[in-house]
Amino acid sequence: MRFGFDIDDTLINLREHAFHIYNKKLSQKLDSSVFQSIKRVEIHEPFGLTDEEGTKMWNDTLEEIYYTDCPSFPGAKETLNQLHQDGHSIFYITARPKEHGERTKEWMINQGFPIKDDHFFYGMKDEEKIHTIKKLHLDFYVDDKPNILQTLANEEPKLLLKDQPYNQQEKHFTRIVDWADFFKLISI
Repeated sequence: MRFGFDIDDTLINLREHAFHIYNKKLSQKLDSSVFQSIKRVEIHEPFGLTDEEGTKMWNDTLEEIYYTDCPSFPGAKETLNQLHQDGHSIFYITARPKEHGERTKEWMINQGFPIKDDHFFYGMKDEEKIHTIKKLHLDFYVDDKPNILQTLANEEPKLLLKDQPYNQQEKHFTRIVDWADFFKLISI
């Protein structure tokens, strides 16, 4: 079977990692309950930053956010490695900017994710991911953003939504809350 995965906030806990970096950079001590209460993708509001300041903060700390010790979600690496061992094809489709693509791929390999060079796609906006997903003829696709999945609702892959505080309003997709449940959710 052919499986497609978004990376940020689907396989790795990027937003929470960035939240901790913001805490340190801004000399604040906001706890995880504050992070869990953020109902949008952007994380800057609890720090008192405007959207413009938040965008600047994100861009100024992008290297540290992307390439330091961002943890994968528990069970994510193990799940993908099991799929790989079972002979399935794994594709990564990320909206990370083109200039970060190859370095992201190397970072993911170093973290223990099973990656083939020609199965890693980057340098596109969220709305452009749909074209890549369609061309790959995936059996399953997993993302954290409901708007991506909604545009694929009438397409071939079975769609799963990685549970996040900002996507709780979406009720139409099967949720992955815990990666340990992945194989039960897809029934293979």
